[in-house]
Amino acid sequence: MGTSPITSEFRDKIAFVTVDRPKTMNALNQTAMEELEAAFLEIRDEPSIRVAILSGAGNRSFVVGGDISEIAPLDTVSGKATAERGHRVLGLIEGLNKPVIAAIQGYALGGGLELAMACTLRIAAEGTKMGQPEIALGIIPGYGGTQRLPRLVGRGRALELLLTGRVMEATEAERIGLVQKVVPKDRLLQTAEDLARLLAAQPRRAVEATLQAVREGLETNLAQGFQIEIDLFGEICGTEDMQEGTRAFLEKRKPKFRA
Repeated sequence: MGTSPITSEFRDKIAFVTVDRPKTMNALNQTAMEELEAAFLEIRDEPSIRVAILSGAGNRSFVVGGDISEIAPLDTVSGKATAERGHRVLGLIEGLNKPVIAAIQGYALGGGLELAMACTLRIAAEGTKMGQPEIALGIIPGYGGTQRLPRLVGRGRALELLLTGRVMEATEAERIGLVQKVVPKDRLLQTAEDLARLLAAQPRRAVEATLQAVREGLETNLAQGFQIEIDLFGEICGTEDMQEGTRAFLEKRKPKFRA
């Protein structure tokens, strides 16, 4: 175990990124945020990487939240700067145009849940506890929780969680659509890796276009969202992967998409 709060490994088209501060239950401090940003910038710019898996070191926590020792001294100016940095880093992850899978176990609270919500998909281990308890500290989420949570689970459910600070079990998170799957603890990372390999085998440009269409469409009205899809569909129809995929279907064989 090294001294860096973020570790990353590239293997077989997959980037494995780990928040590695187990003594603090992987709380996010300034250094961790800086290194998280650097890791995902590298993933963004590395063409061999198709998918990323984000997890927390140890078995107690994905990310327990922000480092309270750094939050406590914040004032109006430094608080805004801290939130802006968090939004920049999580915005990078959300807009990566490569799928990012959050493998969540233990606690995912506050900034930890916000980090997971910035990922494309979320898989949780049985017994995981998730929530936005910032209100108990006299603050609100600062890394996108008030915006991403309602978009994922709906306004009413989000407000109940945000206003009470209630922590939910993984089974409830799955039921309301916050996570896509709950699995036994000893199957979490393997399940995430199996999904990552499935996504890595999909045609690159179609994956990028799907992520772009959903992300941009959710930020506009339905008519404009339709137009985004129309434009991207037209673009995709000019790709070699589209020609290969349709040809393979007609020839009743498995497609061989570009690496």
